[in-house]
Amino acid sequence: MATTPTLKVTFCGVEFPNPFCLSSSPVSNTYDMCARAFDLGWGGVVYKTVGPDYDVKITHPSPRLNALHRGTDRVIGLQNVEQISDRPTKDNFADIARLKKNYPKNVVVASIMGLTHANDWAVLAKQSQDAGADLIECNFSCPQMTVEGTGHKVGQDAAIIEKLTAITKGACSIPVMPKMTPNVADMLPVALAAKAGGADAVSAINTLKAISGVDLEVLVPLPNVGGKSSSSGYSGSSCKPIALRFISDMARDPRLALPLSGMGGIYTWIDAVEFMLLGATTLQVTTAILQHGYRIVQDMAEGMLDYLADHNYSSPHDIVGKALKNVVDPSELSHQTQAVSLIDQDKCVGCGQCYLTCRDGAAQAISMNEQRKPVVDEDACFGCLMCKHICPVDGCVSYKIVPHHML
Repeated sequence: MATTPTLKVTFCGVEFPNPFCLSSSPVSNTYDMCARAFDLGWGGVVYKTVGPDYDVKITHPSPRLNALHRGTDRVIGLQNVEQISDRPTKDNFADIARLKKNYPKNVVVASIMGLTHANDWAVLAKQSQDAGADLIECNFSCPQMTVEGTGHKVGQDAAIIEKLTAITKGACSIPVMPKMTPNVADMLPVALAAKAGGADAVSAINTLKAISGVDLEVLVPLPNVGGKSSSSGYSGSSCKPIALRFISDMARDPRLALPLSGMGGIYTWIDAVEFMLLGATTLQVTTAILQHGYRIVQDMAEGMLDYLADHNYSSPHDIVGKALKNVVDPSELSHQTQAVSLIDQDKCVGCGQCYLTCRDGAAQAISMNEQRKPVVDEDACFGCLMCKHICPVDGCVSYKIVPHHML
């Protein structure tokens, strides 16, 4: 008899009802927001990043967001100039304490960021633990926090990461999880520095430093904040391939060997399963919630449960890292065979998209016959499969594997 799977996961010794968490962002800004998320099925929240109280109040540029659209596809990416929490530090920690009191079976992660000096991290770590947080996420990666000692510039400096991780660890007894910036060529050196500082886990990725567009009339990049703009954090489904790359890089390296919390473009249960197959144990979401609300967790949880049941897995732990053995260096990929496109003439609608892409960007292996249907020259086709990817009809273009023409 097949085992009924569970979605429970254990991460750094902490049990999560399921791996789905709000990431530290506008979606996890208050008690009421996080409580509503818990009520709808989220397993954990990473509370919006808390900084120390200073005389200068945190304020946010406005407008805070610019969405990248493509044709009729809305918000394929989202750029933000959001800062850390603008609420009083004591109010944020009071909300964390209240969440743990009222939702003891759910996980609350305190995200912290020191603003000017190392002692901030120790103070915030102690406050997080005193409030009852289950874990601490060190925000070493916000691309628009530029005060000295903050943001992604810290996350690009291995020595500082090691130092601040060690300070945070020394000030508390709960697990500490540095959050990595993708604004580096290689995440492993900074992740290894976090481990050297005593990190219990690593989370990735924070947003990508980007400019999402320019207003062609007033010549100001977007979002237009008083006639100026900046490169700042970019998120959304278009970031998923980059996030998956960084997660798999870290999961594959035996020197790191830390549990990973993955984020970056998670919208569906398929995205979630992909992150887990490449090494993540817990998952964090923001931009999909901004578009579709907290209820998306129900679809993601149902889809993951069905996937686990269909493949006879008993829990998400069974799939963590399952695909890593098939990730290799490009030099190790086989050159012995190649794909050759096959076009189903009965399904083809004669739109000509495959012909155009093959003629202008590939092998010139597709011609159009008298019935305006594409025909593949199998001897010329070199298997890029752009015709398959661009075809608007599901199942019309497939492929077969043959010995490489050139060998």
